[in-house]
Amino acid sequence: MIKNTLGSLIWLRIARFTHQSNLLSNEFLKQFGITAAQFDVLNQVSTYQPIMQSQLAVKVTVSEGGISRMLTRLEQEGYIQRKQDWKTKWIALTSKGEDKMHEVFEHQLTFQTSIVNECLTEDEQKTLYKLMTKLQKHTENKLEN
Repeated sequence: MIKNTLGSLIWLRIARFTHQSNLLSNEFLKQFGITAAQFDVLNQVSTYQPIMQSQLAVKVTVSEGGISRMLTRLEQEGYIQRKQDWKTKWIALTSKGEDKMHEVFEHQLTFQTSIVNECLTEDEQKTLYKLMTKLQKHTENKLEN
């Protein structure tokens, strides 16, 4: 029998937590008519707008193929607008998209914070944040090389 390494077990826990957290967020966000992935995209656009579609694809948890479909849907729903500047597509929120973020952001922030606060102490949260930041920067550097 092959034994897992501690690193592989940590990766599995992170993957499972992410999946379960997304399921919970999707259920929570149904009341606002959006998914966790749509929230992620709208939040990134809100933060970095105008943002190039290629930059957005790197920042969000949606696959490269999925980002184009998601942006089409968000555009059809009136939340974003895309502008073509030669080969570059720029994305920004519409006023309807801004309104949606104002409606949803604090609720989603409170929801996600409660999941962590119910389980981890403040010191544990600080340690986890520090470790996850270190791991994320390491994987980011590997992707850039």
